Amino acid sequence: MPTATPVAPATSVPAPARPASPEVTVTDPALVRRAVKAAALGNAMEWFDFGVYSYIAVTLGKVFFPSGNPTAQLLSTFGAFAAAFLVRPLGGMVFGPLGDRIGRQKVLALTMIMMAAGTFAIGLIPSYASIGVGAPILLLAARLVQGFSTGGEYAGASTFIAEYAPDKKRGFFGSWLEFGTLAGYIGGAGLVTLMTALLSTDDLLSWGWRIPFLIAGPMGIIGLYLRMRLEETPAFTAELDKAEADRPKVPLREMITGQWRALLLCVGLVLVFNVTDYMLLSYMPSYLTSELKYDETHGLLVVLGVMALMMIVQPFAGALTDRIGRRPVIAAGCAGFLALSVPALLLIRQGSLVAIALGMGALGLLLVCFTAAMPAALPALFPTRVRYGSLSIGFNISVSLFGGTTPLVVTALIGATGNMMMPAYYMMAAAVIGGVAVWFMSESAGRPLPGSAPAVEPVPARD
Repeated sequence: MPTATPVAPATSVPAPARPASPEVTVTDPALVRRAVKAAALGNAMEWFDFGVYSYIAVTLGKVFFPSGNPTAQLLSTFGAFAAAFLVRPLGGMVFGPLGDRIGRQKVLALTMIMMAAGTFAIGLIPSYASIGVGAPILLLAARLVQGFSTGGEYAGASTFIAEYAPDKKRGFFGSWLEFGTLAGYIGGAGLVTLMTALLSTDDLLSWGWRIPFLIAGPMGIIGLYLRMRLEETPAFTAELDKAEADRPKVPLREMITGQWRALLLCVGLVLVFNVTDYMLLSYMPSYLTSELKYDETHGLLVVLGVMALMMIVQPFAGALTDRIGRRPVIAAGCAGFLALSVPALLLIRQGSLVAIALGMGALGLLLVCFTAAMPAALPALFPTRVRYGSLSIGFNISVSLFGGTTPLVVTALIGATGNMMMPAYYMMAAAVIGGVAVWFMSESAGRPLPGSAPAVEPVPARD
């Protein structure tokens, strides 16, 4: 996206049509682009840190969980991966309401610091061979810090972009958030692939695995700088202006019981979004290596190609949600996963590079239906005064119970049943739940966010 220079915050002016009309927020295109870049780039850096763990999971299992059984090692590694998701709702309950209280920008800066610190710490932990059981305990502690901070990240970043974007282009601008996520995944996967190709197995086990985690330090500083340069969103500023003095605190109970219907829809939508996301981008590299005995480097290269394809399609799919709506695009993704999960996994299991690429590519294009629509659809479920808090709670509960546990659950199901098609069946079940949520959700494309004034682009000046 083109570089934008700092400009004055968006202003609210009366709608010219009738004096009694509500205020209309006239967005500043340069400021919108700047906000989108900061949120997307920050998200990319966070998901580089977070995603590297899953890409190098097989190696981490050997470093931190010595065992003669590769499946047991992988289960232990994914167990630590899933443990971080158990504290994500706690992070959401802390950072979400805080974001509605003190502002989105301040909380997003704080989550960046914590995420980078937790990831950097993993790169410093001694191996099991050096300190014994203390190694996996320290790994778990660092993962919990990551998970707690991530509890406020996605909801905050999507809220930030949604509240800056004009109503008619919220899908397009929101899609850049997941563009950043994919860029972070590609950076992490690319670095792991490069290390796997250049380093011997012994070097990778002894010191090479630390490199991607140590990179989190300088990356976190860059992300923090980008986010500290942002102003608060016009919607949050307008909400603050409604209060005569300090902003009243919204009880946590109101964020949950007062928004129960929207929370249920959020949980269902996030379930299908994250189960399919973590299945494809986090679990499949390890599935190809540990279950199908596929060459580790080639498997990661296929995933890299799929993510690059998704990045290319992402902004166009986001713009499509502005034209035809979020509901049709999300529904198409649910229907696609229900119909094509089994054929796609059969192609992947066929084993040839072409077959794996076709199967993974099909799943990746279906996943774009969610990555393009969700950043705009989810914030639109909640009013401004509780948006960050309620979305953080609903999002993280769903991710913790269903999304982040996907690698662990599917690995365990395969081990218990011996059925290698479990990944497909799991995605199909998620698609059914997502389809029910889509049926009951309201269309939000082209409409103001609940509790916020309409947001429009400025009218071009005439000669």
